[in-house]
Amino acid sequence: MAGRVLWDVDTQVDFVHADGKLAVPGAMDAVPAMARLVEAARAAGITHVASADDHELTDAEISEEPDYSSTYPPHCLRGTRGAARIPETAQDDPVPLALTEVPAKWLRGREFLLLKKSFDVFTNPNTDRLLERLDPEEIVLFGVATDVCDDAAIRGLLARGRAVTFVEDAARGLDEARTEACLAAWRAGGVRFVTSGQILDEL
Repeated sequence: MAGRVLWDVDTQVDFVHADGKLAVPGAMDAVPAMARLVEAARAAGITHVASADDHELTDAEISEEPDYSSTYPPHCLRGTRGAARIPETAQDDPVPLALTEVPAKWLRGREFLLLKKSFDVFTNPNTDRLLERLDPEEIVLFGVATDVCDDAAIRGLLARGRAVTFVEDAARGLDEARTEACLAAWRAGGVRFVTSGQILDEL
């Protein structure tokens, strides 16, 4: 059983950079906190699990007429600059986990990259398997967007009985009202809210 795992949600160029194809408002302001979390995890030897959109134009989520709820404009397309992780949260040598089940012998290391075609990371069959193997006492989660991919990840983790800590200053949402609703639901579900400074003091 791992003590803590750092869970990094979709800190990719298209979401974080202001000129990204699906830029999350204010995400650039969260980058310094994101960077501190990744650096501290690396220094402490804490497992860094990152998710990343890995889209193709044929994916069900991609639309020319998006509703920004279940469909979105083209973003994080495989092989493009926008799909890359921002330098501040880049992993050194992650185990890449796409949508085919990877033999258990490969589920080892300090860094894992869960690729996905949906905002819900649990659509990747390796997510549950990795979570079971790591069996963390606490998951420290940050990233974008609060009201979409963060929300799906946190709800999924809570449904699996996991203790989740959300780093508020290392995340941003797409829609303010929807973000507030997510935060309220998480609090009711037992999620712990911290700043990056608070969690760094604990690492």
